[in-house]
Amino acid sequence: MRIRLDIAYDGTHFRGWARQPGLRTVQGTLEDALARIVGSEVRLVVAGRTDAGVHASGQVAHVDLDEAQWARIESRHGRAAHDPAGSIAGRMRGVLGAYPDVTVSRSALAPEGFDARFSAVWRRYRYRLADGLSGYDPLRRLNTTTIRGELDASAMDAAARSLIGLHDFAAYCKPREEATTIRTLLEYGWHRDADGVLIAEVTADAFCHSMVRALVGACAAVGEGRLDVEDLVVLREGRERTSEFKVLAARGLTLTEVGYPADDLLAARAEQTRNRRDRE
Repeated sequence: MRIRLDIAYDGTHFRGWARQPGLRTVQGTLEDALARIVGSEVRLVVAGRTDAGVHASGQVAHVDLDEAQWARIESRHGRAAHDPAGSIAGRMRGVLGAYPDVTVSRSALAPEGFDARFSAVWRRYRYRLADGLSGYDPLRRLNTTTIRGELDASAMDAAARSLIGLHDFAAYCKPREEATTIRTLLEYGWHRDADGVLIAEVTADAFCHSMVRALVGACAAVGEGRLDVEDLVVLREGRERTSEFKVLAARGLTLTEVGYPADDLLAARAEQTRNRRDRE
C-alpha cells in the first residue's frame, strides 16, 4: 500500500532531509517514528530533499507498506481502524511527542501512479529577508534572514523576473558531478509584506543544489546596488559558478508547496520524469 504523507518541519536543528549515519535528519526522524507504528523499517521517498536549516510547510513524501505493515495499521492494536491510511498521521504525531519540530499533517492512500518525487510538476519556495526598513523580529529569527542596510525591492523584483524561463542555471547552483543544471523557473518575484519584510516566491519544475538561496542572494546584491538588474542574466548566460554575490542563509527558506497533475496523469508524469533523469 502506497501512502502519501504531507509534512511540515522547522529545519533549524536538522541536518537536512536525507538520512545520514549519526546525524539528526527529517527523513531519519520520520522513518524511525513510522517504524515504531508498523513494526519494521520503512523508507520515505520525498518530493524535494531540503538542505540543513531549510524549513517546510508543504513537503510531500510517500511510503510503501508491505502486507504485514499494513495489517498492523488496519488492526490498530486489535481494533479496526475506521480510516487506516488517514490514521497514520495522528499516530505518527503521537510518537513524535508534544511540540515537535517536525509533524505529519495528513496521510492518505496515494492515488494510482503517484510518486512523491517523480510525479511532481513543480516545487514552490518562499524566502524571508529582513533589512533596515523592516527591522529585526526576534520571534521570527529562525525563519528569516537579516541583512544590514535598506534594499531596493523594485530592483530585486525586476532582476528576479528577468531570470524566469527554461535556462541553464549553472551559475546559481552548487555543481554536482553528472547532474544537469537546466531548469524551468516558472515564477520568481519579490514584494514586501505588511511588516515590511521582503518575501521571495520562487517556483520551478525542480531545483538543483542551493539554487534558491543563490537566486535570492543574487537579487539581494541587486537590492544593495552591488549588481545591476541586467547583471543577473549575464551571469546566468556565463553558466559558471560565480563569486559576484553571496548565497544567503538557509534559515530564511521554506518549501511551501509541491504541485501534482490530475490523478489520471500521475503515472505518465512519473515515467516522463524518470526517463528525462536517466538521459541526464
